[in-house]
Amino acid sequence: MSALVEIHGLTKVYERGKQRIEVLHGIELDIEQGDFVALMGPSGSGKTTLLNLIGGLDSPTAGELKVGGERIDALGADALAAWRANTVGFIFQSYNLMPVLSAQRNVELPLLLTEMSARERSRRAAIALDLVGLADRAGHKPNELSGGQQQRVAIARALVSDPLLLICDEPTGDLDRKTADEVLTLLQQLNQQFGKTIVMVTHDPKAAEFATHTVHLDKGTLVADGVMASAAH
Repeated sequence: MSALVEIHGLTKVYERGKQRIEVLHGIELDIEQGDFVALMGPSGSGKTTLLNLIGGLDSPTAGELKVGGERIDALGADALAAWRANTVGFIFQSYNLMPVLSAQRNVELPLLLTEMSARERSRRAAIALDLVGLADRAGHKPNELSGGQQQRVAIARALVSDPLLLICDEPTGDLDRKTADEVLTLLQQLNQQFGKTIVMVTHDPKAAEFATHTVHLDKGTLVADGVMASAAH
């Protein structure tokens, strides 16, 4: 396997007035293609900042960040938006579904940015919903679905454009244990059976057990341990 994500000397600084807050300090990390990585650490450790940088939602202050061999830290805003649309699927703690749209239409939303025909969008959305076990709920609106089903719709939406990378920010944070385990099992299947590379922020040690590697952050620095060593330089 080759590294899909290559991070070298990654630093992120936020400036608030005269205050300078360095959230990430010289991060060095490789994530292999087909890996499932859990990012863990206390609140304020920089987990979500690192996740947002990998997903192209934010830009680093310094350092180098490659995904699929492309320097995304060097892309302008428009090029970065196009890269995200073609490369990354996002799954958040809040499902971010459009309440007036059916599950099918919610899953189709990312494809509206492409030149794909309505028929092809519909076909791909149906495949994605089938993949997450919700083919029979395609016509249901979010308020007619359970929390677990809504998160499955969100996963289907993230998958519909066949992204290289799935970015998950506390994807089971709003779910009970049983439902969370069902969603995590689905993510694990997407990783193992379909080879999807997944990077997931979680506070939950049980959720991290579904990943193949765990990376620990503390105060913006990677914390060395035996598990993490295989994922980092």
